Amino acid sequence: MVKVYDVPADLLIDKLSSILKEEEILLPKWVPFVKTSSHKKRPPHENNWWYTRCASILRKIYLYGPISINDLRSIYGGNRAIRYSTSNHKDASGSIIRIIVYNLEKLEYVRKTKRGRMISSSGMKKLDRLSANILNQLCETNPSLKIYTK
Repeated sequence: MVKVYDVPADLLIDKLSSILKEEEILLPKWVPFVKTSSHKKRPPHENNWWYTRCASILRKIYLYGPISINDLRSIYGGNRAIRYSTSNHKDASGSIIRIIVYNLEKLEYVRKTKRGRMISSSGMKKLDRLSANILNQLCETNPSLKIYTK
């Protein structure tokens, strides 16, 4: 059985973001103007960065769940490019992550537990099927990858 661990993250996030764009995810009005963290200087350049972040958060919850909002804020945070000290770490915006997680809960891909958010069975099924499709497409271009499809 093919899992999320078996496919490259960038291909999975791209495909999942295009799927999530077609589903009913609430897109706030302030998305074109907001920075994703306090250490960033500008908003993201991509127009569909919201769906990419949704897909990325869903993948992180699959990999590291149960995980809290504060843990996700720490993962998506970073350092200001001026200094490279780890003491200058800034967390990402909690509002963005919270709204995305609420939307994923509404679609029933994520469920809330006492220790944080976990992937639900329907979310796990969706991600595993998508990763199997991606691996099958990769096997067509590179036949030596067929050993991973079992």
